[in-house]
Amino acid sequence: MQIIPAIDLLDGQCVRLHQGDYDQVTRFSDDPVAQALAWQHQGAERLHLVDLDGARTGEPVNDRVVRAITSALAIPVQLGGGVRSVDRAEALLAYGLDRVILGTVALEQPDLVRQLATRHPGRIVVGIDARDGLVATRGWLESSAVAATSLAASFEGSGVAALITTDIATDGTLAGPNLGFLRAMAQASSIPVIASGGVGDLADLLSLLSLAPLGVEGVIVGRALYDGRVDLAEALQAIGPRRLQDPGPLPFA
Repeated sequence: MQIIPAIDLLDGQCVRLHQGDYDQVTRFSDDPVAQALAWQHQGAERLHLVDLDGARTGEPVNDRVVRAITSALAIPVQLGGGVRSVDRAEALLAYGLDRVILGTVALEQPDLVRQLATRHPGRIVVGIDARDGLVATRGWLESSAVAATSLAASFEGSGVAALITTDIATDGTLAGPNLGFLRAMAQASSIPVIASGGVGDLADLLSLLSLAPLGVEGVIVGRALYDGRVDLAEALQAIGPRRLQDPGPLPFA
């Protein structure tokens, strides 16, 4: 299972929100490139970027930082937040991103997602953020009446590379991932799932191994890394390929 450090960008800085609330911002670094290099140095095999300004307004405020990060790193980088058109997605891919993540547009314009997945195989990811099991959009500022599992199922066979699933109630809380929600999302389709939200310590990461056979192939970790609750190198060793193949008893689950 892949552990993917997250860098959330707001006004060019590295921050974290509590449950998606833009009024509850913790700033961790004013040098996202240095932070990205630090995660790479510690063994990360992929980096996850969130453009919070893009998610909220749709404006490409952080593009300069995104280009600097992709230029500096040797590992693949993926980005979500405000990607709501073909032109925007392809511009980001041209910056050197390995994958782009479409959230709001996946609900509002699913055919656009399918078009991009066909044009860019393996490089289009759908982000499904849920509040009480229902899809939230536009930087979590709006809610829908669509079940997250139904949206996941609708992309079966589309060529989408993965589904990044976030239970908003757990995001930034360090209280542990919502395993029931993740199980339901993994069972909704055969598309690989990347978990996001709630990881607070190594035990939380180990608990996700029980979902690996269902298709949960990775986990995005943010605040727990910045707070020092999770040591990336230690976590990578504990949750690596050998553990994935034969996790054995999970004492922390």
